[in-house]
Amino acid sequence: MNFRISAALGALRHDLPASLVVFLVAIPLCLGVAVASGAPAELGLVTGIVGGLVVGLLPGSSLQVSGPAAGLTVLVYEAVRAYGLATLGVIVLTAGVVQVLLGLLRVGGWFRAISSSVVLGMLAGIGVVLVIGQTYAAFDQAAPASAVAGLTGLPGLLAGAVHTPAVLVAAGLGLGTIAVITAWPHTPKRVRAVPGSLVAIAIATTVTAVLDLPVDRIQVQGILDTLHPVAVGDLAYLAQAGVLGTAVAFALIASAESLFSAAAVDQMHRGPRTRYNQELVAQGVGNTICGLLGAIPMTAVIVRSAANVRAGATTKASRTLHGLWLLLFAAFLPTVLGIIPMAALAGVLIHAGVKLLPFKRLVTLWRFDRGEVAVFVGTTTAIVATNLLEGVIAGLLMALVKSAWNMSHVEVRRQDDAGATRIAFAGNATFLRLPRLLDVLESVPHNRPVTLDLSELRHLDEACRTALLTWATHHRSGGSEVHLQDPATAMLGTSDRPNG
Repeated sequence: MNFRISAALGALRHDLPASLVVFLVAIPLCLGVAVASGAPAELGLVTGIVGGLVVGLLPGSSLQVSGPAAGLTVLVYEAVRAYGLATLGVIVLTAGVVQVLLGLLRVGGWFRAISSSVVLGMLAGIGVVLVIGQTYAAFDQAAPASAVAGLTGLPGLLAGAVHTPAVLVAAGLGLGTIAVITAWPHTPKRVRAVPGSLVAIAIATTVTAVLDLPVDRIQVQGILDTLHPVAVGDLAYLAQAGVLGTAVAFALIASAESLFSAAAVDQMHRGPRTRYNQELVAQGVGNTICGLLGAIPMTAVIVRSAANVRAGATTKASRTLHGLWLLLFAAFLPTVLGIIPMAALAGVLIHAGVKLLPFKRLVTLWRFDRGEVAVFVGTTTAIVATNLLEGVIAGLLMALVKSAWNMSHVEVRRQDDAGATRIAFAGNATFLRLPRLLDVLESVPHNRPVTLDLSELRHLDEACRTALLTWATHHRSGGSEVHLQDPATAMLGTSDRPNG
């Protein structure tokens, strides 16, 4: 008994300071993600509290931390704009239930089978859309409805800011926030104990208050006033196909991001490994509660999780305590929110969006498999051009096509002797390689006897089988012989016998 108490106290010596570090990292992200999602800032704190006090206690992963995530910002914003804030709780609640079911059905491990290029493309697409939208917020301007419109409108935004002093002031706060966060890792180690994003927000808020700058600030309503608990009648919204589809998209994308984060966090420490199905259930329970409260959705967040590990956390106590600190902050210091400039929060999210762009991983992909780079670029472009869900689906389809192309590798060897031609095929002959096969076959003169050696083919699909038989029939009609060398003639299913 004394040993257990001693071990718990020893762990708390590490977990208590780690929880404070995670709390300081979480505050600006909770607020910024909520505002960027089109929701009150207080709802971001609610999601962070649930992520700490509820998910933090559940089994699955020991050290990763859950809360509002930049990765869902784009999808949440689109949902709020399309269906309204009152419907958000139903969507998040349904997504949570779907996650719990997926975990109970033990499909958590399947999320790790998704192509890494699609995942990287998804994160990059989210980052690009986030940066575009928050650039407008940094100028205290409303962002256009689509990322493409936002991108094409940036020159006009910059040109208009030159003639509007108040807009320039807001932009200065946003740029200053980004500058502080970017420079912070280069400060002395003791100073870096305080997260750079929090320092940047504090500086921007102080300057705004002291100089009484004419910039937009966070609108404070109070946590109890912002909550929209789901009523039984609200479930009728699920009859709309768009609402139900959005909920499923929330569930799949939040699950993927959480489990990818878990895999990354597991590589950062030597403690217990993540149990993926249990973690999926834990995330589902958290989102179910967030939905019931009308808050924004949560995922496991790599930024907070990495801060937790680097701060020396050893048990779940650190992430649970961080939720307690968020609760105390929301209960006793809510008025602090009302003096934070919106442009500073936009600066935090612009920096977070840029960090989602995997520049180093892209270089590695380019060296080893340029086809993966094509899938990455295609996924990112599709997300920016359409939306997150359609972009991810497009990315998955591109990854499947690439895999099919790689699996359909076929080798064609042609040997011309004095009076005959021999063509040998090896590998997998599918419709994707059919043009190449036909090019080789059609290059053979009509008056030459041909032997087709299929003995090294592992697979011959129907399209290629039909094409080979059609070519053979056509070649024979010109008076030339065609011999099919195929053991037991299983590949082509003809009565021809092998010829030497």
